Amino acid sequence: MQHDPLADAMSSIKNAEMKGKRKCIVKPASKLIGNVLSLMKEEGYIKSFEFVDDHKAGYFEVELKGAINDCGAIKPRYPVKSKDMGKWESRYLPARDFGILILTTNQGVISNKKAKELGIGGKLLAFVY
Repeated sequence: MQHDPLADAMSSIKNAEMKGKRKCIVKPASKLIGNVLSLMKEEGYIKSFEFVDDHKAGYFEVELKGAINDCGAIKPRYPVKSKDMGKWESRYLPARDFGILILTTNQGVISNKKAKELGIGGKLLAFVY
């Protein structure tokens, strides 16, 4: 039984990257995982991903490019104000301007960089670097 599909997705991506694989399958698929994968693609951490409907929950086929050193879900999902973003970046990212935090906000799933630009906060979902 899965309790946190996002954490399972991030760990399967991380494990495939560590093994040097070019493809990874993320099961089960959800809108949240799809939004996180599209943000990772925009930021250049993965090449592409594709939803495959298996007449159950479906799954994502993720094409990796070897750009991820570490990634993971952040639990519990801490609420973050825009002025406190630096504290959370120093906690989860190894260096300044290296990697992204993924947040869910009223604007959708966005990175910490965009959240700073917009001046909004949200809840932390994951980190990637």
